[in-house]
Amino acid sequence: MTGSVEAKAADLLTEVRRSRVRLDALPVDCRPDDLAAAYAIQAAHAERLAALQGGAPVGYKIGCTNVTAQAQLGIDEPFYGRLFPGAMHDSPARLRADDFFMRVIEAEFAFRMIDDLPAAAAPYDQDGVAAAVGAVVPAIEVVDSRYTDWTTAGAAALIADNGSHGALVHGRATEAWRDIDLESAPVILSVAGEVVREGVGGNALGHPLHALAWLANTLCFSGGGLRSGDLVSTGTCIEVYFADLEDCIRADFGDLGSLEVEFF
Repeated sequence: MTGSVEAKAADLLTEVRRSRVRLDALPVDCRPDDLAAAYAIQAAHAERLAALQGGAPVGYKIGCTNVTAQAQLGIDEPFYGRLFPGAMHDSPARLRADDFFMRVIEAEFAFRMIDDLPAAAAPYDQDGVAAAVGAVVPAIEVVDSRYTDWTTAGAAALIADNGSHGALVHGRATEAWRDIDLESAPVILSVAGEVVREGVGGNALGHPLHALAWLANTLCFSGGGLRSGDLVSTGTCIEVYFADLEDCIRADFGDLGSLEVEFF
């Protein structure tokens, strides 16, 4: 895929965010045919999103961290997108429902990096990435898509569209997290006080730190790496919830606290 083709796809994906008109699909002449092409479009798209969403990326989101979702998309690993300042919100957050084509809610463990994870030291394992984590942050990702039917768009198209990221709501950072068993840590999602979803940290690729290690190694393979200060959200620990207008949603992460988002 040439630079001009990547630019065409990135321009189109950026424009539909501005105009709020969904795509059935990217045009054939700029549609990615593999994951490498998809990430190249995402990188070009990110350059344009920086102007729309408050500046350069501040971290990453990881998606598709369970085998069921991967099978549905025909891939055998997760994917990532970038987080931007303008799409980050402190809890409790009130978000305009009309700012999203859809409001798919995922409750996730996020990590704030305190050290770089450079390519020179890869590959990283769970212990290696844990040593570079400064804090754990409970988070709610609002998944959104610029495609009319995101379930049939395909993995490459979703990756190009910044991994279907809409927004990230984050709670209080916990620096003293190492004695918490993140694999079995409960995650409970409630709407108007009624429990609607339950899960555990291990639902994200077996352990949230496994997901973080996957991202660190993937970025290193492409010549990049995680940096101190990056926030990484590691994939949903619950079955996704489709939020309605005026839903008041609370995600409880036990010892790590809770956070809330409301749509209006």
